[in-house]
Amino acid sequence: MLQLPESPCMRKLVSVEDAYELCRQITAKYSKTFYLGTLLMNQQKRRAIWAIYVWCRRTDELVDGPAAEFTTPETLELWEKQLEALFAFQPLEDPDVALVDTIQRFGLDIQPFRDMIAGQQMDLYRSRYETFEDLNLYCYRVAGTVGLMSTTVMGVDSRCNTASWSQQKIPDPTPEAVTLGIANQLTNILRDVGEDARRGRIYLPLAELASFDYTEQDLFKGVIDERWRELMRFQIRRTQEYYRQAEKGIGYLAPDARWPVLASLMLYSQILLEIERNDYDVFKKRAYVSGFKKLRYLPMAWLRSQVL
Repeated sequence: MLQLPESPCMRKLVSVEDAYELCRQITAKYSKTFYLGTLLMNQQKRRAIWAIYVWCRRTDELVDGPAAEFTTPETLELWEKQLEALFAFQPLEDPDVALVDTIQRFGLDIQPFRDMIAGQQMDLYRSRYETFEDLNLYCYRVAGTVGLMSTTVMGVDSRCNTASWSQQKIPDPTPEAVTLGIANQLTNILRDVGEDARRGRIYLPLAELASFDYTEQDLFKGVIDERWRELMRFQIRRTQEYYRQAEKGIGYLAPDARWPVLASLMLYSQILLEIERNDYDVFKKRAYVSGFKKLRYLPMAWLRSQVL
């Protein structure tokens, strides 16, 4: 069972600079595509995003990591208490030092972090989702929340705040940020169907499997036939629509945040095309975007970001 770490008064924690460097290393190791996008941000913003990413990863690993079998509801309750300590500016572990600094600099709200923990709680007792509405709630909690956390760091276009005399509503990018998080999670689900199946989990809505006459047994056997291809085409089209909706909010962000966010969106959505190129075999092949393709998309993303 998770226990709260000893007080920092009893154990000296690393400096703020070292904590951010630790977060950078973890982000670069475990999420290469995401990390590449953060390098396009200014230093203050990318370091904040690394700190947020590491907390999210640590939260996810409580349920999906090497020690997940020992995680209980009480484990997550203790993790939430540790979260509350962070928002009281009391870091308990080395990576926390960076997140506390980020919380102070950007005034982050604790609720998206709490919602993410609630998403991990869903993974403790659910291995199936009957409808897309059920799955959408899960996707919001484990990934849409990241959009809320990140938007606070990215900031909005300051020109939107100078038009107080206008009757026009000030644009708010947070709904699109949530949508982008959900799109990323749906992409993860499609990419990881085989991996999740080996753990006894099915995230694709059961009602949608049934509508394509594809069974749980077919999925566990890794059956790839026209039923499966049609089901995956349907899933990919919907996820692509989420990306299209998310892109509409990028123009509301602060100008220096548009290129990295758009680049990340473009790069991550390419995983869907790789799934198609693999003939929808997500059981034996892992869809990924090569380093060459990632670099090729960066100038394209920059050009598009200039006209948003």
